[in-house]
Amino acid sequence: MDTRFDGIAEFVAVARLGSFTAVAAELGVTKSAVGRAVSRLEARLGSKLLHRTTRRLILTPAGEAWLEHCVAALAELDRGESALLLARDTPGGEVRIDLPTAFGRLHVMPVLLEAAERYPALHLNVSFTDRRVDLLGENIDLAVRIGNLDDSAELIARQIGVQHVVIVGAPGYIAKRGTPRSLADLAVHDCIVGRRQGHRVAWLVKQPDGSIARHAVSVKHEIQDFETVQSAVRAGHGLAQLPLWMVQDDIRDGTLLTVLDGMSGGEVPINVLWPRTKALPAKIRVLVDALVRGLRELSTAIA
Repeated sequence: MDTRFDGIAEFVAVARLGSFTAVAAELGVTKSAVGRAVSRLEARLGSKLLHRTTRRLILTPAGEAWLEHCVAALAELDRGESALLLARDTPGGEVRIDLPTAFGRLHVMPVLLEAAERYPALHLNVSFTDRRVDLLGENIDLAVRIGNLDDSAELIARQIGVQHVVIVGAPGYIAKRGTPRSLADLAVHDCIVGRRQGHRVAWLVKQPDGSIARHAVSVKHEIQDFETVQSAVRAGHGLAQLPLWMVQDDIRDGTLLTVLDGMSGGEVPINVLWPRTKALPAKIRVLVDALVRGLRELSTAIA
């Protein structure tokens, strides 16, 4: 079926080379095929574009005007194709990224900023949320998420790390309230929990068979922001289960103590996600590679 672009390439080539035969040789088709393509174009436009003689082809006034538009249009298409190829092969342009709040600020942003310094043509547009985001609907190029993911044919996910969790409390709180020795002991402790995606976060505990289960605790305080949960625990207001990457320095310097070691546990994957595309743009590829390297080093350091 003919389209509005049929015959344009042949017409422009004829105007440039002045011969159906030369155009046929260049395009790898027959001379008659070139002639038919130009004739169909003339019929669709309702204008004669070429005067055909036995010795030469001459553009009509309509042909000269149409050629000018065709050359400009083809040049614009070439520029568009070049821009796409450049975007595919050269890291540059805006990248819209959504990150988990605390983890994103503390550990992902330094990696992204280092990559942006390495590739000055990159422009980062970063948001911080702990809710589930619709990458396609919200026009997000890249997202980092902690937790198990739903299967999606529209997204690509790559694991870039593992989050380990521990139950911690301040030395003063534990000295006052005692050290829990079993999960049942948590019932008489002040437990501080956070919220993620609008839902209260249950604690992850190891079962006797080694599997991981969600354990609902008696809640003293429920706080949306996990960094504020950390601050409340430091201040001695109760126990909380927090990621090791968040509290490792507190544990190291004795500001917080771990409890129920061997029972508190679970490893939660950390993934980077992006919309599925036929060819991954360079601006996304270099950031994914940087996150894989940077977060692997983090996981090794806190494992």
